[in-house]
Amino acid sequence: MDCKKIAAVAKSIRSLSIDAIQKANSGHPGLPLGCAELAAVLYGEILKHNPANSKWADRDRFVLSAGHGSMLLYSILHLAGYKVSLDDIKNFRQIGSVCCGHPEYGITDGVENTSGPLGQGVALAVGMALAESMLEAKYNTANHKIVNHYTYALVGEGCLEEGVSSEACSFAGHNKLGKLIVFYDQNKISIDGSTDITFTEDIAKRYEAYGWQVLKGDMYDVKKLVSLVEKAKKETNKPTLIMLKSTIGKFAPKQGTPSVHGEPLGDADVAQTKINLGLDPEKFFQIDPEALSYFETKKAEFAKRESDWNAEFDAWSKENPELAKQWKASYEFTADGTAEDPVYEVGKSVATRTASGDMISAMGLRYSYLAGGSADLKGSNKSGMKCDGGTYTPENRAGRSIEFGIREFGMASECAGMALHGGVRPFCATYLVFSDYMRPSIRLAALMKQPVIYDLTHDSIYLGEDGPTHQPIEQLSSLRSIPNLQVLRPGDAEETVAAWHIAMEAKDHPVLFALTRQNVPVYAKEDKNWRETIKNGAYIVKTGSETPDVTIVATGSEVNMALEAASKVSGKSVRVVSVLDKNLFEAQSEDFQKSILGGAKRVIVAEAGVKTGWEAYVSNKKDLFTIDRFGESGPAKKVAEHFGFTAEKLVDLINE
Repeated sequence: MDCKKIAAVAKSIRSLSIDAIQKANSGHPGLPLGCAELAAVLYGEILKHNPANSKWADRDRFVLSAGHGSMLLYSILHLAGYKVSLDDIKNFRQIGSVCCGHPEYGITDGVENTSGPLGQGVALAVGMALAESMLEAKYNTANHKIVNHYTYALVGEGCLEEGVSSEACSFAGHNKLGKLIVFYDQNKISIDGSTDITFTEDIAKRYEAYGWQVLKGDMYDVKKLVSLVEKAKKETNKPTLIMLKSTIGKFAPKQGTPSVHGEPLGDADVAQTKINLGLDPEKFFQIDPEALSYFETKKAEFAKRESDWNAEFDAWSKENPELAKQWKASYEFTADGTAEDPVYEVGKSVATRTASGDMISAMGLRYSYLAGGSADLKGSNKSGMKCDGGTYTPENRAGRSIEFGIREFGMASECAGMALHGGVRPFCATYLVFSDYMRPSIRLAALMKQPVIYDLTHDSIYLGEDGPTHQPIEQLSSLRSIPNLQVLRPGDAEETVAAWHIAMEAKDHPVLFALTRQNVPVYAKEDKNWRETIKNGAYIVKTGSETPDVTIVATGSEVNMALEAASKVSGKSVRVVSVLDKNLFEAQSEDFQKSILGGAKRVIVAEAGVKTGWEAYVSNKKDLFTIDRFGESGPAKKVAEHFGFTAEKLVDLINE
């Protein structure tokens, strides 16, 4: 390793970062100034990667969990040869720039994930390492190791303060994810001052208790950095936390203080920082020529690593055609197996959570790369996968049924990391009300366009005795408001089967199921082509007439309530519509929506949740047959009667 050239790269990272932040008059200079050596040695000496192909399947992954330090990442990506130009860097934090305020997946070449909400990045990294371990067990043979890479992350003080990092790192330690290496930028500074004002526990002991190897070093000793990584790799049964003492804003006049964390240095301090670095204070976006020559000489080495892997992959494919077929299917989101869908007779009562469990097993046979589990609610969610592989453990990396533990936020983030890694289609399960724990990760998955599946059960007051703490009221409306998240609430077992097909076909967005605890009858459907119609978000279950007097728009278990009410109404024509996906239905043409609603004089909405979002469907707010208060503890039927949320009360409303 040429330490002089590593120093030139680090100097160039600092130069580009402070100028880009100053030009934008916005950004966080502290981390890029403080961690430049780590980025230089990581991308130059440690990572297995090829900047000419940022999507190489067996590359090492690097997650900048402390996403506010994004200029560190953009600078090293530019210097290393990724498709990040100097003009891109000069356009930092501007509309349309690939150098976004925080790293965004899918926008910038070489960026592995969206990060910024602290703690979520390291949780994503745990998911990536989990996926790597599963694929390694599935695909590697005695003759060929085609999956063999590491996941690295850089965390700051804030990442380790956030609870999600604790959830994910506990999971990683328990599962002995030895190919996960996390660097901790230990600068002991937060926005409000020294971290001593809030953050004084022994981090090393905490991570050792999680089951991690903990190593310590200096951020600026590059030779020691390399040796620490080598030591981390030798420990195959523990993830590693490398604690690196650092100086935030290093070389800036106010280095080591909160003021360099999250605002531009100012023209005078930028100039002084350049002087401290040995740069010309009158010049901007300076790059040391040795930094460019260093990565230029690395190009052939980077390319050879990938070409060697390609040759290995080709040989493996010829020797293992069935595994090669599964590999291809997993990256193209296509089926590589067969299984029949479960069939349910009309009139049979089946909870939609049970039907979803049936589909998890069927889809597990049809898609060998489907993997997931529950937050300690497998039996209640009915989310156990009955197919080959068994439960994922350190001794059985090929298992596809994952025990996430009572860590909902961590679970959701890990699934997003698995999806980002590729080769795995993740799902996770818990109660719908606990989506509140998961919401930040669900939002991030939607932002990153990752096709995670959320299998959420116990979707209403009908869960009964557990009471208002567990009875979702506002969750459906809240989740539907997240852009790019598809929320599906099937009305019976047959619709649940259809919902799973829709979810598995989704490639650029997450999908969330809201499923019943209670049994609901499978109902006859007058639209004989309903399996196709439902792909538009809604379909007609009971026609009533071509121009009904009343159309009841219902979701989930309330479709059965609407059908019961419609059967008890005389003198009026009542249509019942099942809305599987409210947002998708509203995205259809006006003509389609009218054909489903039937031009009724009156529309009534029936959903066991808040009315928010349904107001445009009705001409009188009394026709919102919803629940706009917290629930009650008691048997489900009595709770519904207590709220007047019954078919009989719906009949009274129709007859008003």
